Amino acid sequence: MEKTITIDQIEQAAQEAFDETKSLSGGVNAHYIPYLANIDPGLFGISITLLNGKCINIGDTSYRFGIESVSKVPTAILVMRQQGPEVLLNKIGADATGLPFNSIFAILLENDHPSTPLVNAGAISACSMVLPAGDSAGKWKAIVDNITELCGSAPVLIEQLYESESATNFNNRAIAWLLKNYNRIYDDVNMSLDLYTRQCSLGITSAQLAVMAATIANNGVNPVSGKAVFDEAITPKITSLIATVGFYEHTGDWLYTSGIPAKSGVGGGVIGVLPGVMGISAFAPPLDEAGNSVKAQAVMKSFVNKLELGIFNGNRVSVKY
Repeated sequence: MEKTITIDQIEQAAQEAFDETKSLSGGVNAHYIPYLANIDPGLFGISITLLNGKCINIGDTSYRFGIESVSKVPTAILVMRQQGPEVLLNKIGADATGLPFNSIFAILLENDHPSTPLVNAGAISACSMVLPAGDSAGKWKAIVDNITELCGSAPVLIEQLYESESATNFNNRAIAWLLKNYNRIYDDVNMSLDLYTRQCSLGITSAQLAVMAATIANNGVNPVSGKAVFDEAITPKITSLIATVGFYEHTGDWLYTSGIPAKSGVGGGVIGVLPGVMGISAFAPPLDEAGNSVKAQAVMKSFVNKLELGIFNGNRVSVKY
């Protein structure tokens, strides 16, 4: 079925969803990372970027928060840009673990690969695959430049968050060395872990993440800058990864109730990709028990359902500009 929506309908649905969920309570900040524990829990915003470059921003959409696990998406894209989707599949995998994002048990269950680049183990492995090999500064530049191209503007490293994460990443250190044991770290272990920790500490806004999501939805072309960032063949690959494990052990529930591939981070950010239609991002620091933002989930779900945009609805959606 063909379904056409207007910009006015999109703006109205976004505002209504924001108004309905702004007073929602529940969840707590990521208290195990001291910097994140102290972020104002009342911050809240939703951003939408359409494929003609129009941006809709409501609430605290210019606040720069820790990108955290949302960073796994652009780094997976970067590895595919540099080495191709098949290499990513062969060296990491594309399967959901069905377990928490920082699970060590998941590695033990599937010791032939880290399962997916969108959980901690696979993301550390992905950082080890970033080129140029053996060059920390060169790898870091590639990671930041890739995010800048996807967003159309640069992220900024939050030094306090980086220090806080580096001092408390004991579980990730165990993950990195266990992966080394299975020959699934492809560069220096400590370098790869540091790059992962640093990329999670980048400061980003929901407005920037919506542009990133729209770039994915637009087959790799940034709709704001007009730059072709990655080959269109990567879009279905990264979108399938997002759909499969974007909310960790709650991913099935998320897709069942929202119908949109989306990826969360413990900094409170979520990005959603509607291929060929738009990119969406939302931000609110309090998280549920799986590490997903309570209010960001609620506002994005409300917005998508109001317009019946879920990818499983059978509609071919277009926006009337």
